Amino acid sequence: KMAFAGLNDADVKAALDGCAAADSFDYKSFFKACGLASKSSDDVKKAFATIDQDNSGFIEEEELKLFLQNFSPSARALTDKETKTFLAAGDSDGDGKIGVDEFAALVKA
Repeated sequence: KMAFAGLNDADVKAALDGCAAADSFDYKSFFKACGLASKSSDDVKKAFATIDQDNSGFIEEEELKLFLQNFSPSARALTDKETKTFLAAGDSDGDGKIGVDEFAALVKA
């Protein structure tokens, strides 16, 4: 099976292992470790479309909470604290959700 957004399975596993403990998730470390930070903007958009499970054009808080499960079904949900930190980092226009451009900026941060 194709890895998520063309990522290397070993990189994804290492990225997930790196934030296995509750409240240890750091989006910059994660995007670097899994390899998404170095992907093309097309791949980043594909990743966004996968994470945006209801196809609303935005990643809402509930989808962010389950963010890691897009990379591996057995991954944990983010804690409320992690989810809110992640959302605050990405939501540059203050609408309470993350659009595709905001997501791309997070990935490349």
